[in-house]
Order: sequence, then structure tokens, then C-alpha cells
Amino acid sequence: MKFLELKIPPPVVLITCAIAIFLLRGFEPRLPLNYTFKALIGGGFIFLGLSLDLMGLLAFQKHHTTMNPMAPKNASAIVTDGIYKYTRNPQYLGLCLNLVGWCVINLSCYGFILVPAFIKYIETFQIKPEEEILRAKFGTVYEEYLEKIPRWF
Repeated sequence: MKFLELKIPPPVVLITCAIAIFLLRGFEPRLPLNYTFKALIGGGFIFLGLSLDLMGLLAFQKHHTTMNPMAPKNASAIVTDGIYKYTRNPQYLGLCLNLVGWCVINLSCYGFILVPAFIKYIETFQIKPEEEILRAKFGTVYEEYLEKIPRWF
């Protein structure tokens, strides 16, 4: 399945999962939350997810390196400060949190099945190919970073 590596932009995968979660919202069982709680909890996850996405993008911008997840070969630096001191993939973690929040907002129990599916897809077809390219490009510096900082959190 190498043909899928770095082919579908992560936001497209996110939107596909979000549409599926929306379509699953009517199936029982549903999360037993009233409007206020679903808005607070779901909105909180989405806010946290968007915050991680933004912190990651700003760190890339600060270091003048590519923000395009489809072209890791264009990276000009390994970003290891800011949010990248805690997680190697803050944007992908942010997208996961966005999906969790979307499940809560839609009260979709079955939607939660898509979150681990999203993680597996992103790890297999996005993160691992990115890591291979960055290993080849940055060598020991990148290897040390991989050993020190967790992939997700």
C-alpha cells in the first residue's frame, strides 16, 4: 500500500472522517449529553486541537521550513523547540483532538471508531514516510530527536 504514502493531505483525511462522523450521528447509542455539555466538551477538544495545530504551524514558520505535509523533502530544519519539545506531531495530534470534539458535538458513539482509524492511517501513510525522508536528510540530529520526543504525547 506504499502508493498511499504522502498522497492524501491530512486535512482531506480529517474532513473525510468528519463527514463520516456526521453521517453516523443518528445511530444509537448516542452520547448522553445535553446541548451545553456537548458544546463545552466538544468545543474544548476542538479548541485544544486547533491550538496544537497553530502552535505547530507557527513553529515551522519561525524556523522558515516547509509547512506542506506532502513534501517533507523540502524541510530546511528540524523543529525541536516550542510544542515540538513535547510531541513530534502536534498538528496530527491536533487533528485527532478535533475529531474527538466533533464526535462529542455530534453525540456519535460510533464516530469514536474513526479516531483510531484516523491515527492508524496518519501513522502509516503520513508520519512514517515523513520520518524516513527526514532521517535520510538530517541523519543523527533527527535520530536523536526521535529517541527523545514521543510521536503523539
